[in-house]
Amino acid sequence: MFETIAHQSITNSIPLNLEEEILRLKKELNAVILAHYYQESEIQDLADFVGDSLELSKKAAATNADVIVFAGVHFMAETAKILSPTKQVLLPDVNAGCSLDESCPAPLFKHYRDAHPNQVAVTYVNCSAEVKALSDYICTSSNAEKIIRAIPESKEILFAPDRNLGKYLMKKTGRTMDLWQGSCIVHETFSERKILHLRNQFPKAKLIAHPECEETLLNEADFIGSTSALLKYVESNEANEFIVATEVGIIHQMQKHAPHKMFIPAPPDTNCACNECPHMKLNTMEKLYLCMKNRSPEILLSEDIIERALVPLQRMMSLS
Repeated sequence: MFETIAHQSITNSIPLNLEEEILRLKKELNAVILAHYYQESEIQDLADFVGDSLELSKKAAATNADVIVFAGVHFMAETAKILSPTKQVLLPDVNAGCSLDESCPAPLFKHYRDAHPNQVAVTYVNCSAEVKALSDYICTSSNAEKIIRAIPESKEILFAPDRNLGKYLMKKTGRTMDLWQGSCIVHETFSERKILHLRNQFPKAKLIAHPECEETLLNEADFIGSTSALLKYVESNEANEFIVATEVGIIHQMQKHAPHKMFIPAPPDTNCACNECPHMKLNTMEKLYLCMKNRSPEILLSEDIIERALVPLQRMMSLS
């Protein structure tokens, strides 16, 4: 009974014209709205900036906004706070997490680092602020190869937390690395068998894939790259059909940038909607409005974590 009343109360507090109210609050708060490529299309269309996580945090830091509203997941909002410590950072749903982040708890990461003090830790940006603070370099899927190549051959490398991205980098660079055994629940679900069937159906289609996918699928891909790189590829490539092996939210931007082309989402191994990130999809227009109205949930980090996590981020940016 209480849950029903509470739900009705929240529902009744939602205005009819959400877009209008969100834009009003944005002006009132002097806010900037960020949307990751994997967000629902209506949130992407409303945002000031749409892109990959680090790119968005850097753009927000360059604005004069007082408030950053990050329609993404928790680690992304934390990164925005690290790069903009004086700005208030809001996340529509505090439970919007990440399987890669969750696969690498800070206490376990610290224990491993303490046991291997001579290794250089290169950590994918999909991790918590605490793990960033324990790392030597942060990387993204677009600059990871450059970061790895910049580390002297004499140094041992720990790559965390994505084992699939790590395997891809080992193949590209020829470097042997210790790999943390994390993975993305979305990119691991794509079915190689079903994708090969799609390629028979659409023989002219290019298979494009994010490097978080498993090696067997990457071996079949015509192009491998970060989400932004995939978007640029479909715009510039002469092909008119693409099988897209990453989270389906990016297809909205692909359709906007190349409306005359066809984009086929790569299917998961089962009949579920597993090519959608369940964490990303926790954010809704209603939650976006409520977080701006209530200025909560807010991302709060200690000064110590911000200072220590900023160091490997700055090292990355100086190299890339």
